[in-house]
Amino acid sequence: MKVRTRFAPSPTGFLHIGGARTCLFSWLYARKNQGEFILRIEDTDRERSQKEYLEEILESLAWLGLDWDEIYYQSERFPIYLEQAEKLIKEGKAYSKNSAIFFKYQFEKIEVDDLIRGKIEFKELPKEEEVIIKSDKTPTYNFACVIDDALMGITHVIRGEDHISNTPKQILLYRALGFDIPQFAHLPLILSPQGGRLSKRFGATSLREYRKKGYLKEALVNYLLLLGWSPKDNREIISLKETKEIFDIKDVGKTGAVFSLDKLNWLNSQYIKEKPLEELTLLVEKYLKEEGFLESIDRTYLKKVVSLFKDRIAKLEDLKDWAKFCFYDNFEYQEETKEILKKNLSKEVRVLIEDLKNIGNFNKEEVERIFRATAENLGLKNRDLVHPARVALTGRRVGPGLFETMEVLGKEEVLKRLGWLVKYWEEENA
Repeated sequence: MKVRTRFAPSPTGFLHIGGARTCLFSWLYARKNQGEFILRIEDTDRERSQKEYLEEILESLAWLGLDWDEIYYQSERFPIYLEQAEKLIKEGKAYSKNSAIFFKYQFEKIEVDDLIRGKIEFKELPKEEEVIIKSDKTPTYNFACVIDDALMGITHVIRGEDHISNTPKQILLYRALGFDIPQFAHLPLILSPQGGRLSKRFGATSLREYRKKGYLKEALVNYLLLLGWSPKDNREIISLKETKEIFDIKDVGKTGAVFSLDKLNWLNSQYIKEKPLEELTLLVEKYLKEEGFLESIDRTYLKKVVSLFKDRIAKLEDLKDWAKFCFYDNFEYQEETKEILKKNLSKEVRVLIEDLKNIGNFNKEEVERIFRATAENLGLKNRDLVHPARVALTGRRVGPGLFETMEVLGKEEVLKRLGWLVKYWEEENA
């Protein structure tokens, strides 16, 4: 029997972390077992389903690298649901009332051998009957879900534990309709750091927002994997390609996985560090243009900037703040730098400017040599000049190495900004 799994999002909202992880685990189980992965769009809610949400879901899944073998839309399958409901009516298992169709549960003890949780026993249902076709002729969730999973040949239903309560109802529908019952695997919920459900403050934002913040898809997939599953050798960094070879849904933990933004940021920083510079530069260029941060970029210069920051940022969004001085010179000195600038070193910085002018090859090694020699000749400690020079060039107290920064900015820009610092001191002390 060929393994067939599915992911069934509803286009009534954007794709969030929980849904993305469910999709990932379902996709992995199919791919690991040389099976097929089905995408089913549950768009029966005509009022709330929106094209914008559908496009974001499809785009996000494609971005993550989660391809599908078949795609279905429930809104195109209404005649199938009605046909199955009428079959139940003919067999005396359902009845019509006020234009709706109700299913009569014939309950008996139900046991499910969950692939993650083991045996789950259901002894009763909350009610004896339930609407399966609403008065507007649209199907209810459980009814459409059962019919689609059966007719699409879904062998393994992998979903969140919040669906456990639906399982006995669905099993009774499978039996009534004469369908084979798939195997179930219920994933633990993703929890906030406080132990409750995720909120917008803690992780429950759309995949679109994570992309907008500059998380790499490889890092996000890696992090989703670690929310409930881990390689047996306790590695934390693992590719999707590697995971396909070793993934087993039975290895997923039973307890809720806690979402940690710090962990995600750390993982993303590792992927940024390991990304080849040329490839990372192209990603950064695309990202900064999409964000409207820059209209046009000199790629050679951008490559230098990326090299300067790639070991220091957690996500691409950080560049919009930390590397802004590399692209724009209209910054003000931050308030926290004013303590550094209290001591007027305008004469000394003038000397530094003249010494730097004489450098032919303005690389970090030569800049550092001249810088240190100037400080020594002026009777200053190196840091006495380093700190105000960094403020002059970046507007900040901290940042990448000063001499690497000077090389990236280039001789003309460095001299100009140091000149502005001299002017600042002269105006402050006028």
